[in-house]
Amino acid sequence: MATDPLAEAGLHFDDFNKLRVLEPEVGQRSTELKEECKDFVDKIGQFQKIVGGLIDHVDMLAREAEREKMKAIGARNLLRSVAKQREAQQQQLEALLAEKRMQLERYRIEYEALSKVEAEQNEFIDQFILQK
Repeated sequence: MATDPLAEAGLHFDDFNKLRVLEPEVGQRSTELKEECKDFVDKIGQFQKIVGGLIDHVDMLAREAEREKMKAIGARNLLRSVAKQREAQQQQLEALLAEKRMQLERYRIEYEALSKVEAEQNEFIDQFILQK
């Protein structure tokens, strides 16, 4: 095989008969690499869009979960306060009931005392009428 003096000098002709410094095979691989890089960059861009959408969606879900968590905490606190209010109300009612029972007992004792006085007075009246 005869060696090409231009090839030895590092000069080559491409498919369009243009003089190139790179070997046609290296140029071809460079072009293919350039296309693959472009495809890779496009795919990375699509991936970033997808990931960005996913992150936005996850952020939205996190905010919604936080809102629901706050609602649950509020409901729990409200339930606790209602329970405490009911307990306080029950204690008030029990105190009122004890007070009314004591009042009833005082009225019962007063009734018995007044009944005794009435009986004594009726007896006195009966004796007074009989003496006349």
